[in-house]
Amino acid sequence: MANTQLLGLFEEPQKVADAMGELKSAGFPVEDLDIYSGSPFPEGAFGEHEAEHRLFMFPLVGALIGFAIGLLWTAGTQISYPLITGGKPILSIPPMTIIMYENTMLGAILFTVLGVLFESRLPKRDLGLYDERITEGFIGLYVDCPEERASAAESVLASNGAEEIKKA
Repeated sequence: MANTQLLGLFEEPQKVADAMGELKSAGFPVEDLDIYSGSPFPEGAFGEHEAEHRLFMFPLVGALIGFAIGLLWTAGTQISYPLITGGKPILSIPPMTIIMYENTMLGAILFTVLGVLFESRLPKRDLGLYDERITEGFIGLYVDCPEERASAAESVLASNGAEEIKKA
């Protein structure tokens, strides 16, 4: 069974919210509905589903990996090339902390950038269903539904004042 993608273009935010509510009450899953807008609206302004993310894990994992690399790098260098000076220990902790701190920060920053790209699903090769008028002020309501329910979704979009309905 193939899915049909619909994109209803609206001029007024209230019409989008009404259409979203009617689609949800008609039994369309909230995960299959999305809002496209060139203007910033608060999260949940149209009653859309707030997707869960795991972005907080990326900097944590990156920091731990960076710390481990910094520790292995400094300890490994001092053990591989021991330079005993005046009976002092081979592993000197204060200079090691600087390198470990810098590697921790570098790992956290790099993994944060990778996490943002991953959670944003970038790069995206296929843009899918889209209309350039969204950047001019229109609001798009995207519906991904089975073919047999496409006509019901299309009628909901039309009854709530969609200027145009694109189908893919």
